[in-house]
Amino acid sequence: MPVEDLAKPELPETNSQWGKSTASPEERLFLEGPRGRGSELGRALRIFWELIYGFRALHFVGPCVTVFGSARFPSDHPYYALTRELGARIALAHFTVMTGGGPGLMEAANRGAKEAAGVSIGCNIVLPQEQKPNAFLDKWVEFRYFFIRKMMLVKYSYGFVAAPGGFGTLDELFEVATLIQTGKIKNFPVVLLGVEYWSPLLAFLRQTVLANAAISPRDLEAILVTDSPAEAVAHIQRCATENFGLRYVPRRPARILWERGI
Repeated sequence: MPVEDLAKPELPETNSQWGKSTASPEERLFLEGPRGRGSELGRALRIFWELIYGFRALHFVGPCVTVFGSARFPSDHPYYALTRELGARIALAHFTVMTGGGPGLMEAANRGAKEAAGVSIGCNIVLPQEQKPNAFLDKWVEFRYFFIRKMMLVKYSYGFVAAPGGFGTLDELFEVATLIQTGKIKNFPVVLLGVEYWSPLLAFLRQTVLANAAISPRDLEAILVTDSPAEAVAHIQRCATENFGLRYVPRRPARILWERGI
C-alpha cells in the first residue's frame, strides 16, 4: 500500500522539555567506579524508580514491533520512505510501532504508523546534546540509563526490524541477536531492512565470524534480509502468531494505581 494513500494525522505539539534534563553528570559518575555506600544506594534506587516508571508508562502499549534506525537520514532519503511504509504496514497488521522516538528513520516508522491510524511509541535516551521527539508519537518516555531504555525496547516487542543505521542501531541489533542466541528471549523474528546497506555486514559475519566458529549457522539463518516492507511484516506476523501463538488480551488501567492507557 503506498504511504501517500494513507490518511494524514494531526500532529501533536512538540514537548519543549525534551532533552532539557541532559546536564546531569549522573552517567559520568556512574562509570567512575565505586563511590560511597549512600551514593550507591541512592543510584540503585534511581535505577529501580526508572524501571518502575518505564513499566507503568508502557504497560498498555499492546504487542509491539520495535524498529531500530539512524536519526541522521533526512525525510527525502529513499530509506526514509522505505521505513515509513514499514511503519504503516506494521500498524495495519495490528502491532504497535515502537522506536527510539527521535528523528530520521525512527521518525519515519512512527510517521507510517500514525498515517495508518496505528499506535506509535517512542523510548528516548537522555543525551548530552539537545534533542526533541518526532511529531508522530502517541506516547513517549525518556530514560537516563541506556540499559533500561534497551530493556523497554525489547520487553514489549514480538519482532525487531533494523533499518539502516550507525553505532546505536548496531548496538541494539546485536543486543537482540545476543539475547536470542543465548536463549534469554525467544527466537523472535529479526529483520534487516535494506539489502544493499546490510550486505557488507552479513558478508563479514559469514566469511569471518561464522568461518571462525564464533557463531553458529542458525544464528544467521534466523535473520531475514529484505527490501520489502510487506515481506518484513508478513514474516513478523507469521512468526508471532504461528510460532509463538500470540494472543493479546487488552489490559485495563487500574484507577487505584493512577494508571492511564495509551
